[in-house]
Amino acid sequence: MPFLRTAFIALSHNRPLRRFFEHSALGTRLNARFIAGMQPEDALRVAEAVNRQGISVTLDSLGESVSSPTDAHRAADVYHHLLDSIAERGLDANISVKLTQMGLEQSPELAQSIAESLVQHARSTQSFVRIDMEDSRLTQETLDIVRRVHAHAGLRGAVGVVIQAYLYRSQADIEQLLADGIRVRLCKGAYNEPPDVAFPRKTEVDANFLKLAKMLVDSPVYHALATHHEALIAKVKAYAAEAAIAPNHFEFQMLYGVRRDLQRKLVSEGYKVRVYVPFGSEWYPYFMRRLAERPANVLFLARNFFRA
Repeated sequence: MPFLRTAFIALSHNRPLRRFFEHSALGTRLNARFIAGMQPEDALRVAEAVNRQGISVTLDSLGESVSSPTDAHRAADVYHHLLDSIAERGLDANISVKLTQMGLEQSPELAQSIAESLVQHARSTQSFVRIDMEDSRLTQETLDIVRRVHAHAGLRGAVGVVIQAYLYRSQADIEQLLADGIRVRLCKGAYNEPPDVAFPRKTEVDANFLKLAKMLVDSPVYHALATHHEALIAKVKAYAAEAAIAPNHFEFQMLYGVRRDLQRKLVSEGYKVRVYVPFGSEWYPYFMRRLAERPANVLFLARNFFRA
């Protein structure tokens, strides 16, 4: 439903609606369910609680498309603080970073420099940086930066990237990333892409996700599969079992506050699970993009709003 996707993306930029949600009781409840809080300390407390359930965490300071190098460095400082805090508290956690938040649209060189500094910091604290993927106009530039940082002396294995299953190009991108030994988080995709770039139908996206997931679990590198789709998860588990691939050879990733029951079930079965924990004042655009990812998520998130 392209219209609904476009509508949710447009709503993510609607300032009056954003102000309403950020100051209403409904918005507060949504915030508490799906967002860890406004401050890094809130996210770190959530990470500790999630870790106690045997679940790993990736922390995301919400925001993107900064307007100046100063703002980019300020955003990076939050992540440097997180990396130090993860090490100090002994958390099973890493960080997820958007390159536009690091100044990509002002200067690719700036974004690469900041990303490299974060990866160096992560390496020194035995952590990891995942570079998030944004809309398709930035895909190649994002991959190029990740590959250059990963090739830098001493940083191999300390940085990974996200690949979106709805893009036609993703299989070729994964083949190159596997050749480079770069860790991948596979997701379905959350942006409004045209049909000449992305599969328009959910069934096609699901089929491509499963095909790409099989490529990743077959790899000797540790990868992540980000989905709440229980049928897809079951198919991945069946494929891994048939191929004698150990449950801890890869991980499933899910959003904070969504399908907690499924997260616990997978952990009890011996699978690795990592929860994506976002925090910060930019929660409203983040939430609307989750709805834009697939209009069916409106009902899906409504159900999870009341699920334990």
